[in-house]
Amino acid sequence: MRIFHGIEDIERAVGSHVGWSAWHTVTQDRIDRFADATGDHQWIHVDSVKAAAGPFGTTIAHGYLTLSLVPMLVAEVYDVQGISAGVNYGANRLRFPAPVPVGSRLRAGVELVSIKPVRAGYELVDRVTVECEGGAKPACVVETVSVLVPAEEGR
Repeated sequence: MRIFHGIEDIERAVGSHVGWSAWHTVTQDRIDRFADATGDHQWIHVDSVKAAAGPFGTTIAHGYLTLSLVPMLVAEVYDVQGISAGVNYGANRLRFPAPVPVGSRLRAGVELVSIKPVRAGYELVDRVTVECEGGAKPACVVETVSVLVPAEEGR
């Protein structure tokens, strides 16, 4: 876990890879709960019998399930002190180059792309690469955009 002590500390790290999260296993239970939460019950995700005969030989995680893990994974890589909030603002680019078969272990690497002042604080762009253990390609590559709101003096 890398700790940044304020915006200036992050500014000095722009352009660098700041670390990797721990590995996390994607279970069928997690896939099923994501399907329930989103209403996306496509057989390739939730029907293990049909998926066994499908293109991947097993069920696979939804791409958006993999994306939804990014905040948790990034929180294991670094923390910014001296801010009152970090708000998700969106994504500049998102790709799912490889599937995530059930039982896979994922981790995320984070590069700091840019930081700039905006009205509410500072806009931070991270390039997050989610890799599947043993995979030839990443499972997800996304540039996340967050707004860091500085802590008020005396609070």
